[in-house]
Amino acid sequence: MKALGLTAVLGAAVLTMSACGGGSGDSGGTNLVNGKTFVMALPGDPGNLDPHFTSLSVTGQVGRFLYDSLLGFAPDGRLLPGLAASWESAGTTATFTLRKNVTCSDGSALTASTVAANINFVGDVKNASTRIGTYVPAGAKATADDSAGTVAVTVPAPDAFLDRNLGGLPIVCDSGLKDRAKLKQNALGSGMFTLTEAVPDDHYTLTRRKEYAWGPGDFKAGQAGLPDKVVLRVVANEATTANLMLSGEVNAARFTGPDGQRLQGAAYLKRDIMAPTGEMWFNQKPGLPTAALDLRRALVQALDLAQLRQVFASGRGGPPTGLVVPATSPCRQDTVTGNLPTFDAAGAKTAVAAASNGKPVKLTVAFDTSSGPGAQAAAELVQQQWAAAGVQVELKSVTETQIGQIASGQFAWDVAMFPIGVSLPSQLVPFFSGPTPPNGSNFASVRNDAYVAAVTAAARTPGDGGCDQWAAAEKALLQHLDLVPFANSNVPVYARGSQLDLSTGDVDPASIRMLG
Repeated sequence: MKALGLTAVLGAAVLTMSACGGGSGDSGGTNLVNGKTFVMALPGDPGNLDPHFTSLSVTGQVGRFLYDSLLGFAPDGRLLPGLAASWESAGTTATFTLRKNVTCSDGSALTASTVAANINFVGDVKNASTRIGTYVPAGAKATADDSAGTVAVTVPAPDAFLDRNLGGLPIVCDSGLKDRAKLKQNALGSGMFTLTEAVPDDHYTLTRRKEYAWGPGDFKAGQAGLPDKVVLRVVANEATTANLMLSGEVNAARFTGPDGQRLQGAAYLKRDIMAPTGEMWFNQKPGLPTAALDLRRALVQALDLAQLRQVFASGRGGPPTGLVVPATSPCRQDTVTGNLPTFDAAGAKTAVAAASNGKPVKLTVAFDTSSGPGAQAAAELVQQQWAAAGVQVELKSVTETQIGQIASGQFAWDVAMFPIGVSLPSQLVPFFSGPTPPNGSNFASVRNDAYVAAVTAAARTPGDGGCDQWAAAEKALLQHLDLVPFANSNVPVYARGSQLDLSTGDVDPASIRMLG
């Protein structure tokens, strides 16, 4: 799921999370019914709905209902036609041929020029889009031929996954590009639904466009079981969400904690997502204590990561093997084992004192409240183990909105505990290199020359041919302790009274079918 939460899926608030759907259950039968309302619970408010200025997974999920992208992504990660009927890509160039007769929610036609304008806007560093480097490489230039319906893109440096990255960018229609203020609590796209009511921190009501016939793959208008309306309810407490599903008031929700286990049996469909959910970031902004590598090493040495994983995932997590959602990554090497300091409480206390020259070390640790009940317990364990090493820790629980503030440089922190979920190793690059907010997405102020060198080499090789270099890049991050992964978890989506599939970690609106 790309999210900051960063679609990721950061836990429930992934900076950018992606995963494949799988699982069991038939959600109560196959009798498809028209005219119904699909209700989905969101773990937090999506905030700014402009799809080019968010990194939160919850906002990305909302955007999937309102905006289309050039390509679709099947549950197994295969590329599908989206707004583009066909495409080709080679290193520094890509060409997309658009489907005909696509219209926007305001009734205007979607043109190749509109698509090119989206790419050029995001690729221009002056616009400070949070999607630069994730979907569109910095400096990308797009040109359009409206008569042929083609968009040609050139990027300044090779991109191993250029078609996938460009293909995932949400496309905003002309009226939204001309007045982006309209996009903050509204939507102007070509998506399957329009936004008809927005009540922040409560609910968002969407209405299906009956003329919509250009969904991913071979989607056709008029299929049985399509919902006429969608209500996205903001429900921060997972126990409440489970109760709402049990009572039939909610059709679908994602669960990061144990409450999902209450939704068992044939009445519930389950789509599993194994993803990096436990990750620890160090703020390396000059002047902060965690900018020092020797202190970061001592801090990690003080942590029993296996115990932290057990607490965080309530005993249901597994050891991480990389930084990309396993099911969708083209590269499957284990980059974690052997690349983090081993637990040594006594040695850590000595190392902390040496790194700080005997001065007190005080840290603010932010943790994501939407990552489930284990998140607070894990943060408290970190506090205890660092206290044993002589570190004073102030814990701060943060909401989805505050995670966005961390990503945009508007929240004070030293250490942050939330995941960044991506489907491709190239999508990590803007978070670990380049400019810091507000001019870029490198919110932890990472400076890692070995990572940049490995990424540069990897980007020259298309597809999975560069996996050894991508693995070297991840190892460079871990050895420099720019990020510390400690848990993978299953973060399933449950559904009742409906059928659905997942695409890049999100519920795919085109897959939803209502049941009788």
